[in-house]
Amino acid sequence: MFSGSIPALVTPFRNGEVDEDAFRRLVSWQIAEGSSALVPCGTTGENATLSYDEHYRVISLCIEEAAGRVPVIAGCGSNDTATAVRHMVFARAEGAAAALVVAPYYNRPNQEGIYAHYAHLADKCDLPIILYNVPGRTVTDLLPETVARLSAIPSIVGIKDASGNLARVGTHRLGCGIDFCQLSGNDDMALGFNASGGVGCISVTANVAPRLCAEFQQACLDGDYALARTLNDALHPLHGALFSDASPGPAKYALTRVLSDFPDELRLPMTPAGDSSRRAVDAALEHARLI
Repeated sequence: MFSGSIPALVTPFRNGEVDEDAFRRLVSWQIAEGSSALVPCGTTGENATLSYDEHYRVISLCIEEAAGRVPVIAGCGSNDTATAVRHMVFARAEGAAAALVVAPYYNRPNQEGIYAHYAHLADKCDLPIILYNVPGRTVTDLLPETVARLSAIPSIVGIKDASGNLARVGTHRLGCGIDFCQLSGNDDMALGFNASGGVGCISVTANVAPRLCAEFQQACLDGDYALARTLNDALHPLHGALFSDASPGPAKYALTRVLSDFPDELRLPMTPAGDSSRRAVDAALEHARLI
């Protein structure tokens, strides 16, 4: 259903407000550069700091600007099940192709609670769901057995896996079937992830290097791993540099280097990337020949 390079879009702010013009330009640039789908209001989009109105406005802007050229996978996660339902119902009405739903964070539910959360979402809204497992942020781990159970629900169509465990790609293939859409949540592991059976990446790096990321993902889908390795070598330092300080600070700084008049502003408690991170980003952009 989904494949290739899918940027987890940053949300640009200017003077404390969502910069709608900058966001529209970002969306159009991503599509022109070859991104295969877009994810607004994910972790990289600082969704935790957005009000409901802002969250919904960003989703609407993304769908409006994409104008059917690529699918939009709306960030709809919450640690409150009722709120996640609300997000999904809105995204479906706006025309989103799917919802990216992170495993409930902070509450620390057990596996049965995680299963019940997603099953309830699927029961209340028929928008396709992509599970999102990122234990480093949520403190809960969406275990393969639970993923297999959830994959039996027709509207749960795939997973963004940021567990860091490549063996799970094979485990999910066996437990969920080969048509279950597996997307990497870690840019630096995307090569191995795809070789193991993944079909793409919901990417931070694609914010900054959309064409290179799209070419890399297409090479993987074509089975041309010699080309994929060459492209991965160009991107590899950037993958690290964009996490050399709290994300998405380095990504927003990088965007100021590759796009004109892009605001380097984050919303507290996030702060701009520090000097050492900026130096790492500059070196990585030069290595990838992006500046």
